[in-house]
Amino acid sequence: MKKTALVIMAAGIGSRFGGGIKQLAKLGPNGEIIIDYSIHDALEAGFNKIIFIIRKDIEADFKEVIGDRISKIADVEYAFQSLDDLPEGFSVPEGRKKPWGTGQAILAARKLIDCPFAVINADDFYGAEGFRRVHEYLVNSCDETNSVLDLCMAGYVLGNTLSENGAVTRGVCSVDGDGNLTDVNETFEIIKKDGIVTGQDEQGNSVALTEDDVVSMNMWGLTPQFVKALEVRFPEFLKGAEGNLKAEYLLPQVVGELVKEGNATVKVLKTNDKWFGVTYAEDKEYVQAALKELTDKGVYKEKLFG
Repeated sequence: MKKTALVIMAAGIGSRFGGGIKQLAKLGPNGEIIIDYSIHDALEAGFNKIIFIIRKDIEADFKEVIGDRISKIADVEYAFQSLDDLPEGFSVPEGRKKPWGTGQAILAARKLIDCPFAVINADDFYGAEGFRRVHEYLVNSCDETNSVLDLCMAGYVLGNTLSENGAVTRGVCSVDGDGNLTDVNETFEIIKKDGIVTGQDEQGNSVALTEDDVVSMNMWGLTPQFVKALEVRFPEFLKGAEGNLKAEYLLPQVVGELVKEGNATVKVLKTNDKWFGVTYAEDKEYVQAALKELTDKGVYKEKLFG
């Protein structure tokens, strides 16, 4: 079978493992964390390798809590995101503390990525369907020889990604008649009230939405050629970000630019799975109940990797 990898962006996990670190909250009925479910679903879908993107200062703790356990059931590699991993001629601006964003996170793994790959956030529960559909596309449909980058993404139904405990931010997608992405609009303060879903655009204007709108939850199907495009564009981003200590090189923005330029196509693979995330403290109890229900229904075995 064609080689594929799952890249998990986990550099945002804090250095104090245990209480308060939402990515490591024990949410499953047997103490599973959200990353466990993502890895389980990815391996079941056929992904061959797991690449964790973390920070060097949490390496030992990360391996103890997660990595060493997963390395017993899968091929595991590590990449390290750091502020000073910059192109020649650039240096970390004085006072910069914020990471450079998800685009630079992928660049941290550039030497390990030698095959088509899916990328996800460490703290999101995606469900099995997204992994299956992205893997199927990467293996059976993705044309790596095309000069126009052939990419894909899992498209989630907005109504399946809302929190009952407050507003959320989502990338609302525009999709053409062939199922290709034409635009992603970052939409803020999305909330459902009295059956009506609304949000705000970047200027703070009210936006009318529907529960059936397709949104990106940062599950992308990408290729090594895309990583090269990320690398080529990074210096221009850094030049444009000069003086902005919080500017981030974000994956969706780069994908969107490539699409608008005609240098990439992105097939939107719709999934009806329910997305879970612990955005608010109150979400934890809901997610625990949902994962228990999935286990009780037999969607997941009592022992995930048993």
